[in-house]
Amino acid sequence: MNPAGAAAEDQALQYLQQAGLILVQRNYRSRFGEIDLIMRDGRTLVFVEVKARSGNGFGGSAHAITAAKIQRLNATAELYLASQRPTPPCRFDAVLVQGSRPARIDWLKNIIQV
Repeated sequence: MNPAGAAAEDQALQYLQQAGLILVQRNYRSRFGEIDLIMRDGRTLVFVEVKARSGNGFGGSAHAITAAKIQRLNATAELYLASQRPTPPCRFDAVLVQGSRPARIDWLKNIIQV
């Protein structure tokens, strides 16, 4: 991971922890892809995609979450959930980190409806 991506993940993690979420795993990888952060929000397991952009060009951070990326996230999450008994309630969130320090952080909940 590049240094800017790692810094954005650090910022996102800190932001979510300040909001009360608990880190379960960072950078979960499977043959399908990677989930940046897996967090707990109460009983709910939250799969978090972190996207960072230095500016608003090309639509900003949100436009980096493509249909292909969503498919990879779903497949990776399904593999992770296969190891969880019982299967917890879950959702997919995105944390968008825009610009440099101080960065603007947007937390989008339920970005994928499954």
